[in-house]
Amino acid sequence: MTLKSEPLPLRIIFMGTPEFSAPTLKALHAAGHEIACVYAQPARPAGRRGLELTKSPVHLCAEQLGIEVRTPASLKAADEQEQFAAVKADIAVVVAYGLLLPKPILESTRLGCFNGHASLLPRWRGAAPIHRAILAGDAETGMMVMKMDEGLDTGPIGMTERAPIAADMTAGEMHDALMHVCAKLMVEAIQALERGKLTLVRQATDGVIYAKKIDKAETRIDWARPVAEVHNHIRGLSPFPGAWCEMKINGKLERVKILNSKLIPEANAEGFLRNCADGALEITELQRAGGKAMPAAQFLRGAGAVKIL
Repeated sequence: MTLKSEPLPLRIIFMGTPEFSAPTLKALHAAGHEIACVYAQPARPAGRRGLELTKSPVHLCAEQLGIEVRTPASLKAADEQEQFAAVKADIAVVVAYGLLLPKPILESTRLGCFNGHASLLPRWRGAAPIHRAILAGDAETGMMVMKMDEGLDTGPIGMTERAPIAADMTAGEMHDALMHVCAKLMVEAIQALERGKLTLVRQATDGVIYAKKIDKAETRIDWARPVAEVHNHIRGLSPFPGAWCEMKINGKLERVKILNSKLIPEANAEGFLRNCADGALEITELQRAGGKAMPAAQFLRGAGAVKIL
């Protein structure tokens, strides 16, 4: 199926919230596309005491670009859906918006809603595709531009770009790489759509895996697991929410996040090590509660006697 569009330019509603989305908004704006308005989630409490309302990265980005920002708490209400439709956009571009798009929203624009999703669909549909790919030890992931339907990341694919996952790469590093891939790919997809040359291909029916949201209960490190699994656990949750363990530091029990680790051959076993089920893992970066992330050598110099539990 090939979508054909009418003469340029397309009128776009952009929908996104976190840092991951902002480069795509900037890229679409820089490419000269008409962005009628931006939808982002409402400001949230932040700051050390959680008392200050803070606008999202996309909200701030849109303000800098002089674009109208709308921040409804939900799109389920009829009046919100009417306001969305009143924009008379040709297309909605959605990147990590974080709110459910009801059927009336999906059908409000002339050409539909197109989503930038950070996985190789149908693998890792859902909320945490970057984390889940690394937790599973995947060797690659990617970005896809998909036309949205009522399912969870089930729509047909318009464009794909694959990205390797290096052996020690963290979720944070993959996030930062893919957000720029997303920006480039979405601009290419919109340009192809404008020319009537964006071909949509249905997703495969096999290989479907869901990337459920990370639960706090799964963040504690289990050192009894195989070393490769522990390594993937640490890097898949780094830097947020962070995999953690308990340590005795100068006799006091503390909860410490492990942010980076390294698989090492037995012959090269040195540094800050912890035994797992089938080998030793080198810990390379840590963060004490309320402290800053630091390399293991610096951590050990300041911590004194340390025992990992």
